[in-house]
Amino acid sequence: MSNCDGCPSQGNCGKNQDECGVKLNPNNHIKKVIAVMSGKGGVGKSSMTTLLAKAANARGLHVGVMDADITGSSIPRLFNLQHEKAYGDGQKQIYPVVDEDGIKTMSINYLIEEENTPVIWRGPIINSAIQQFWNDVLWGDLDVLFIDMPPGTGDIALTIMQTLPVSGVIMVSTPQPMVSMIVSKAINMLNQMNVPVLGVIENMAYVECPDCGKKIELYDNNVDEFIKENHVPLLAELPFNNGISRLNHEDQINESDTEAIKKWIFPVVDQLFVNQ
Repeated sequence: MSNCDGCPSQGNCGKNQDECGVKLNPNNHIKKVIAVMSGKGGVGKSSMTTLLAKAANARGLHVGVMDADITGSSIPRLFNLQHEKAYGDGQKQIYPVVDEDGIKTMSINYLIEEENTPVIWRGPIINSAIQQFWNDVLWGDLDVLFIDMPPGTGDIALTIMQTLPVSGVIMVSTPQPMVSMIVSKAINMLNQMNVPVLGVIENMAYVECPDCGKKIELYDNNVDEFIKENHVPLLAELPFNNGISRLNHEDQINESDTEAIKKWIFPVVDQLFVNQ
């Protein structure tokens, strides 16, 4: 089997087959690899990754989530799996931790003693961990693997974009001009690397009045200008919402928030993964 066989980017990545850094676990068959990125921290990348994964799973897709934010992992807590551990099979394969809905997840927090133990590693070791999450985790058959990216356009982002078969990237932004500028840097990085940007989710875009439903914008929203300058589609605009902050306790999310989240996220999943 060649390096390209079974790769989600086969025929589209432009890499030399003999020099490609991707090593495919023969037990894994992943149709699409989607990175969720921003360039800026604190914009809700992990929350958006979780919402996208849950929505895709609800649409009947087989879904996995790789937590690539090694030094700031939050995927286990968002999936209410913070007390779980990942184990191997004795043959250099690691079993992902599966949530109650069947979503497969992998994070460094499953491999350390306590979730608040700091991961004080330099870049090469972190890059090795990312490669191990791809090569050694037994993902099995997946329709889509979401990668929750760390902030920035540095070493980890380069490793993932250059060595993993990323099908496309969903960018997460917020309305502040400083954030938009930094997200634009990340988009320009992807353009230079010929990695498709599927679109932008603008998170925390406004506050919705609970009484009349009026949108209250806390910032001068420049999303139209931002989208035009970067030549990317706007996938969704999400307001501040209590339901998103309680993702790890779904039983505490009221019905109206649940329906609102579905209204924002399901069209994104349908557009990108279902209605194709």
